[in-house]
Amino acid sequence: MALMKVKFNMKKRVKLAQGLWIMNWFCVLAGIVLFGMGIFLKIELRKRSEVMDNAESHFVPNSLIFMGVLSCALNAFAGKICYDSLDPAKFAKWKPMLKPYLIICLFFNVFIFFIAVVCLVTRGSLESTLSLGLKSGMRFYKDTDTPGRCFMKKTIDLLQIEFKCCGNNGFRDWFEIQWVSNRYLDFSSKEVKDRIKSNVDGKYLIDGVPFSCCNPNSPRPCIQLQVTNNSAHYSYDHQTEELNLWNRGCKEALLHYYTSMMGSMGALVLLVWIMEMSVMVGMRYLHTCLDRIENHEDPECESEGWLLEKSMKETIQSFWDFLKNLGKMNQVENGEGEENATASAS
Repeated sequence: MALMKVKFNMKKRVKLAQGLWIMNWFCVLAGIVLFGMGIFLKIELRKRSEVMDNAESHFVPNSLIFMGVLSCALNAFAGKICYDSLDPAKFAKWKPMLKPYLIICLFFNVFIFFIAVVCLVTRGSLESTLSLGLKSGMRFYKDTDTPGRCFMKKTIDLLQIEFKCCGNNGFRDWFEIQWVSNRYLDFSSKEVKDRIKSNVDGKYLIDGVPFSCCNPNSPRPCIQLQVTNNSAHYSYDHQTEELNLWNRGCKEALLHYYTSMMGSMGALVLLVWIMEMSVMVGMRYLHTCLDRIENHEDPECESEGWLLEKSMKETIQSFWDFLKNLGKMNQVENGEGEENATASAS
C-alpha cells in the first residue's frame, strides 16, 4: 500500500509544477548563499590560521562551498524538469532520470542536515583548536627574526587589539612565557641575569604584557610592566584596576566570534535543508502522479501521487533485502575470482 497518497487533477498538477519551479529557483539562490557563506568562513579561518592548531578546520567551509555548487546544479536541473513536466513529449526524456535524481537528492539532504548539526555543535572542537593554537602563537611572539615566525608578533598584537582581549585565557598567560626577544635584553644587567637564573628553563619571565593588551578606556596611562607590583606605581592596585588591561582571554573572544558565526550559518543551512526537503517531496509527488497518467487517453484525468510506493516497513525491508543481495553478489564474484585464479595456477 502506497504511503501518503494524494489525488491530483489537471489543475493541481499544474499548480504543483509551477510551485516547484519557483521553489527550485529559490533553492538555487539559497545555493549561492551557501557558496558565499563557505567562501566567507574559509577567508575568516585563513585570517586566523596562525593561531589555530587544527588543519582540518576547513571541513565546514569546504562542505558549504560544495553544497552550494551542488544545490545550484540540482535545483536548476529540477526547475527544467518542472518546466517541461506538463508537456508529455518533453517530460518523456526526463522521466528515466527522475528516480536517480531523487536518490541523489536524498543523500544530499542527509549531508546538508549533517553539516547544519556540525555548525551548531562545533564549539568543543573550536575551543581545543584555539587553545592550542594561541598557546603556540604566544610562544613564538618573540621570534621576530626567525623565518616563518617573524609575523607572529604582528598577528597576535592585531588580534588582541581587534578582539579586545589579552593572552589565551587572560593577561596572566603572558607571565608564564618569555615574550621579549633575547636581542633586546642586556645580559650584563644584574636584574636580567637574576631573572634568567631564577627560572628552571633559563627564560626571562616578567609580570608584564605586550602593549596590545592595554585598554584605551583606562583613565590612566597603561601599566604593562610590573603589572602585579603595586609599589612600583603610584596610587595603583592591580586587583581593582579593571580598565588597565583587557581582562578577557583571546580564546574566549575568538570562540564567541566563531560560534556566533557558525550558529547563524547552521540556522541558515537548516532553513535550506527544509526548502530542499520540500522540493524533494514535491518532486516525488510530481513524478508519481505524472507516471500514472502516461498511458491514459485523457491527459486531464485524475491521478494519484504518493511519497513511497509501499509502507514504511515494507520499504525498509526491501532496502535491507537489496543490501543483502548486493553482499551475496560480491561474495559470489570473489569466489569465482578465487576459482579462476586457482585454475590458472594449476
